[in-house]
Amino acid sequence: MVLESIMPLPGNHLNFADLHLNPIALSIGPLDIRWYSLAYIAGIVIGWWYMLKLLAQPEAPMERRQADDLIFYATIGVILGGRMGYAIFYAPEMLVHPLQLLSLWDGGMSFHGGALGVSLGIILFARRYGLSWLRLHDYVACCVPFGLFFGRLANFVNGELWGKPADLAWAIVFPRSGDGLARHPSQLYEAGLEGIALFALLAFLFWGTDARRRPGLLVGAFLIGYGIARFTVEFFREPDAQLVEFAARTGLHMGQWLTVPMMLGGVWLVATARNRRADSGVVKSR
Repeated sequence: MVLESIMPLPGNHLNFADLHLNPIALSIGPLDIRWYSLAYIAGIVIGWWYMLKLLAQPEAPMERRQADDLIFYATIGVILGGRMGYAIFYAPEMLVHPLQLLSLWDGGMSFHGGALGVSLGIILFARRYGLSWLRLHDYVACCVPFGLFFGRLANFVNGELWGKPADLAWAIVFPRSGDGLARHPSQLYEAGLEGIALFALLAFLFWGTDARRRPGLLVGAFLIGYGIARFTVEFFREPDAQLVEFAARTGLHMGQWLTVPMMLGGVWLVATARNRRADSGVVKSR
């Protein structure tokens, strides 16, 4: 009786099914185009557009024509890194069956793995063109919130990665949870913090301060901002089904543990940025 009194009653809250959201945006014959795929495409396209706006400012770290190549490197990095990261951190059984890594349509991407993949892609790109890899990270970091925002919205449309039970006016009953309890729409919390709030912070630093002339400051602010947002929202989010025991044993979700080194690295980059100055703005190319 006590348990029932503190549990949110589904009849008093919005049922996710009543939103009539379909993970499939469009079907062309046997081909289903999912919102999750469109979210990645939207994040890349809008991020590329915003990157061009950033590069149009004085002292840019690369030429306009090089932006297209950078987007290619970053896209490959986010796909390969995101998939490998998911397998390593969340579903290690996939490593025993490597063909599952190719089944992108089944879902399963890790932001932390994607971030490492993008970072590696940027470093390789910078070496190819003789550019500052740290300054390129600064500019790419300003564009990432677009992808985070659309990705979290896609999670919501898919009715996945729901939050913990909550008796709040905006709590939602997610049928896939299987228990009929109203829960935090944690996907929307993350969209707001990782997407909108983080973009606003980086935009202010880029356009309103001299942060872009301090290599490492912008990407450091991104790591700290994302880390705080993700660490905080995870308290309102259910852990992945296969990692419930891990969360109970360690006291934190896997996503929270993975943000700790990110935040520490971000603090170091921000703290040491005052000792670094951007080059005169002359872009090297080959």
